[in-house]
Amino acid sequence: MPMTEQATGAHHPQPRARTGGQPSATVTHVTGAQSLIRSLEEVGADTVFGIPGGAILPAYDPMMDSTRVRHVLVRHEQGAGHAATGYAQATGRVGVCMATSGPGATNLVTPIADAHMDSVPLVAITGQVASKAIGTDAFQEADICGITMPITKHNFLVTKAEDIPRTIAEAFHIASTGRPGPVLVDIAKDALQARTTFSWPPVLDLPGYRPVTKPHAKQIREAAKLITQAKRPVLYVGGGVLKAGATAELKVLAELTGAPVTTTLMALGAFPDSHPLHVGMPGMHGAVTAVTALQKADLIVALGARFDDRVTGKLDSFAPYAKIVHADIDPAEIGKNRTADVPIVGDAREVLADLVQAVQAEHTEGNTGDYTAWWKDLDRWRDTYPLGYDLPEDGSLSPQQVIQRIGRLAPEGTIFAAGVGQHQMWASHFIDYEQPATWLNSGGAGTMGYAVPAAMGAKAGMPERTVWAIDGDGCFQMTNQELTTCALNNIPIKVAVINNGALGMVRQWQTLFYNQRYSNTVLHSGTDTDGVPAKGTRVPDFVKLSEAMGCYAIRCEDPADLDKVIEEANSVNDRPVVIDFIVHEDAMVWPMVAAGTSNDEVQAARGVRPDFGDNEDD
Repeated sequence: MPMTEQATGAHHPQPRARTGGQPSATVTHVTGAQSLIRSLEEVGADTVFGIPGGAILPAYDPMMDSTRVRHVLVRHEQGAGHAATGYAQATGRVGVCMATSGPGATNLVTPIADAHMDSVPLVAITGQVASKAIGTDAFQEADICGITMPITKHNFLVTKAEDIPRTIAEAFHIASTGRPGPVLVDIAKDALQARTTFSWPPVLDLPGYRPVTKPHAKQIREAAKLITQAKRPVLYVGGGVLKAGATAELKVLAELTGAPVTTTLMALGAFPDSHPLHVGMPGMHGAVTAVTALQKADLIVALGARFDDRVTGKLDSFAPYAKIVHADIDPAEIGKNRTADVPIVGDAREVLADLVQAVQAEHTEGNTGDYTAWWKDLDRWRDTYPLGYDLPEDGSLSPQQVIQRIGRLAPEGTIFAAGVGQHQMWASHFIDYEQPATWLNSGGAGTMGYAVPAAMGAKAGMPERTVWAIDGDGCFQMTNQELTTCALNNIPIKVAVINNGALGMVRQWQTLFYNQRYSNTVLHSGTDTDGVPAKGTRVPDFVKLSEAMGCYAIRCEDPADLDKVIEEANSVNDRPVVIDFIVHEDAMVWPMVAAGTSNDEVQAARGVRPDFGDNEDD
């Protein structure tokens, strides 16, 4: 696979390897497996999530002797991959996972695809059958390089022991520079067993891989002019701003211009939710003000965002009045979905720093934007269509209230990881994100089962921080076995299971678009004749299941107990905690833009279409 990508310079620690000259380290004689572990130590990998098996087994023997690399034995390879992703998202360092050949490697495909969609720096190391057996359909053989080629930034097949140090150094360099992403290193078993020499640092050989980080000055000046000339600008902030460590520069630019800021699902925490310039999250379930601001804008400044379908809705009706400034580290993203009037290729931190200077220069020349009328509209929409929810009439627990109270009662700096579905959207809406790297979720792939292992990885990387996983009862049943891993490895995460007895988001669509025909979305074992969950059915019993895995477990059904139960969970720090919140099954996520429709058709609540008047469509 040719290395022609130009992607972002994420500001993470880089491997200590050189791109030229002669290695100067002491040369030692080792096996390929020992060389692998030494290489991981040298690039600064302190935690590896994995499971041993035949082809990778030679690497596990020297790992036992390492004092610098901690191995966490997971219960499923998917858990290893998501844990490495959670570690990377929480720490800003490269996450590492390891698996054996065949089914071990293919179990990593989902988390690798997930990391690829969300631009997460990840190195996946897999064992492969002996080099002479490759291509013979040997026992537990799978062409994992071929399988993962579309979902990795790059991948390597290593068949010679002497290539291991250079390959590991290159893998970490590629994963963490440019637009971050997953890199797979597949190593044949005989390469791990062979004798070789180890020297560090190796010389990197990556022809064609030259990420562009410095933006073009002319494009920056054009963008600054558009910002000061605009009447209705919006700063559309994506996850690239977090990857680049550019949140301080973003705040300076926002306050300098006075333009509204909207942060995508992947960018929550990049700009404080409480800041008066923040108008919320855009998208299918975004805040009405954020969705509408983009629709009515005359200028959108997209920073590390990719105009994905969940934000744009029906693409040809998205932001019809707006000129586009699109800044991204990956030139392939610019113009992919929406033509950019001013394209800027560069690292988000450098783009923002240069934009601040260029806007200041415009101000010095007397060119300042007047957004008074724009903010009058924005403030009216914020006041008229705030995020909210109704409490259930039967006195049962509201899932939104549960999540809101978890956020309010959490210690400062708590990291939240969410699964995928209704609870994910409620967690994005009803918890306030004031700091970067405090919100972890599967945005692009939407992977159910992400939350528990990602929270485990985050806690392993940031042990001093409280980590809550906000999960649904559907997601929880996909990867909850990693609670055993947490219990045995002193990784005391906290898990809130938002238990409505159904696949909630799919059920919501069935309610709205399929005449309330709830086909195969009920998760309880017993059902009434109409498909509604039978009362009192709890299969599995999440409290008993969690206790069996070494967790402290509580069930909460009464709103009167809510705060007490959450505070009890926060006080337990010697083991994982699981709370089974039995919530009302009919709660829905609002606002909503139905799939395939225009963002102009956003509904603030069921049957409630915001009225913006006609005067704003000028």
